[in-house]
Amino acid sequence: MAGQKLPTFEENSAKSRKLSPMQRRRANRKRLPNWFRTSLPTGQGQVAFNEIQGNVTMHELNTVCQEARCPNIHDCWGRGTATFMVAGEQCTRGCKFCAVGTIKTPPSLDPKEPENLAEAVDLMGVSHAVITCVNRDELPDGGASHYRACLEAVHQRCPEVGLEFLCSDLDGNIDALEILLEDLEIRVFAHNVECVPRLDSRVRDRRASFKQSLQILSEAKRLRPDIMIKSSLMVGVGETDEEVEGVMEILHQIGVDILTIGQYLSPSPSHLPVDRFPSPESFAKWDLFARDLGFKGVACGPLVRSSYRAGLLWHEAMGGAPVVTADATGSAISYLQPKVTIGDQSGGSETL
Repeated sequence: MAGQKLPTFEENSAKSRKLSPMQRRRANRKRLPNWFRTSLPTGQGQVAFNEIQGNVTMHELNTVCQEARCPNIHDCWGRGTATFMVAGEQCTRGCKFCAVGTIKTPPSLDPKEPENLAEAVDLMGVSHAVITCVNRDELPDGGASHYRACLEAVHQRCPEVGLEFLCSDLDGNIDALEILLEDLEIRVFAHNVECVPRLDSRVRDRRASFKQSLQILSEAKRLRPDIMIKSSLMVGVGETDEEVEGVMEILHQIGVDILTIGQYLSPSPSHLPVDRFPSPESFAKWDLFARDLGFKGVACGPLVRSSYRAGLLWHEAMGGAPVVTADATGSAISYLQPKVTIGDQSGGSETL
């Protein structure tokens, strides 16, 4: 409005001082860059998504895909992959990036969960199921025997469904890891390092550490050299590009086969704030670096999550075509992608 007096710097500063810490966090939240877009599936992918969505609605099923509002739900369901969480809805840890609730003493494990999970996977009609879990530090084995029972129940009922287990660090209990993995019928064992080691105390619960995560991953590779080992890294929590590449080198050295790298997005103003939004060029560079190192399956991008196109990533690791070349939706970015201009990911029909 003409003649309107703008507030002075001192007035703005005084106003800022009156805000509570939560209000300041809300006011300082970074806007999403314009490359945070992805496209909906078309053709057979849309048909497959509609079928799985219909099964979920009809049988009142619950998945992590829905509850976490994953931006890749259309893409993954359209390719026959879905993610389920076991061992409860609350975690014994309080990582600063995670939206899952924290509780010191969770309710007892549900003895019917293995059977119920197997039924859900069967009714949903997926070809590749990712089973993940909360931390259960109050249990002597970290929940390993329960996780095994869940995976065995799914395999017994749906032997044609490929299984991937995204595991906790079991509080470093290698004996429990051995009991979990012995002769277990799974395609992929996954455990996420989450961040570069310098940021452990800033990002993760005090009981978690990069060193402990590496131990779980390397022991899983030793115990089960016949399956794929997978890990995931978030960016945007305070790391440098050089640190990201350093972590990639370490993970490859200890035998990790499949790697995903995605952008951290703060679940709420009370969680860890986003430090930066690496550009699409950065994700393309990391994708290339990972492939040059020798990872068997790679997905890097702003909207990539640890279970992104999980079934296809397993196929890639087994010698199939790179996931990023299959009908790119904008979530993953690579120089391998045909007809994609790095730095311009604006294509697609859905903006997130």
